[in-house]
Amino acid sequence: MRVRIGIDLGGTKIEALALDGGGRELFRKRVATPRGDYAGTLAAIGSLVEEIEAAHGRGSVGIGIPGALSRVTGKIKNSNSTWLIGKALKEDLEGALGREVRLANDANCFALSEAIDGAGTGARVVFGVILGTGVGGGIVVDGKVLSGPNAIAGEWGHNPLPLPTGLDLPLPECYCGRMGCIETYLSGPGLARDHLAMTGVDLAPEQIVEVAEETMARYVERLARALASVINVLDPDVIVLGGGMSNARRLYAEVPRLWRRYVFSDEVATRLERHAHGDSSGVRGAAWLWD
Repeated sequence: MRVRIGIDLGGTKIEALALDGGGRELFRKRVATPRGDYAGTLAAIGSLVEEIEAAHGRGSVGIGIPGALSRVTGKIKNSNSTWLIGKALKEDLEGALGREVRLANDANCFALSEAIDGAGTGARVVFGVILGTGVGGGIVVDGKVLSGPNAIAGEWGHNPLPLPTGLDLPLPECYCGRMGCIETYLSGPGLARDHLAMTGVDLAPEQIVEVAEETMARYVERLARALASVINVLDPDVIVLGGGMSNARRLYAEVPRLWRRYVFSDEVATRLERHAHGDSSGVRGAAWLWD
């Protein structure tokens, strides 16, 4: 089988990966993203694909992107890498590379990687969550990404935080224009904002995880509420966490204990797991977009 090429187009880096037919890694490289430069972004992706193919031959190309491809316009929407919004990225890449290219949201790629041979291996329904600078979600069913007719399946981070209490008020503003989105509470910056508001102390998220018990208790309880709403709608076999906040080990014991009070069931069999492939899951999932 020909080589599978995956590209993870991030806000600060572009990572390229090549896998052989059995999923063995052949190539990996990261370059800085030309922020604000659409033409430069296309050129950087093209250069990475060219480098891979010079060594390993022509391959399929899958790309994980921040945002989604509009079903109406065929252009990028909902991207926090704002220079991509409104651009015909798929069409332009296919023209530059001379072949069909498959694009998927980066959280969908994360979920696919973990479903294929990661923490969700063997599970029929996997919900992948990225808790990082932003908050994203992706759904994989029977080894296939579910994107939906609006290309927004899994966009969990831009739902409102369920059952807000006094500790959750006032509702924080989100870059998407709404108030009280899950992302504003559960992203790394959201955690830092909450800690600053409650204590007056400005700490980085990784510091808060280590030293701020009350702030982390609020975070864990909010995550339990938010994931319970996913279980109530999707009822996945496993939820896999990725992103920087997923490294807080307490989440995996405490969140399942707390989400029981919010899940509409007498028992909750859904597993909560830490990613198996780290920050490489996105680029691996992009490569697996071609099965």
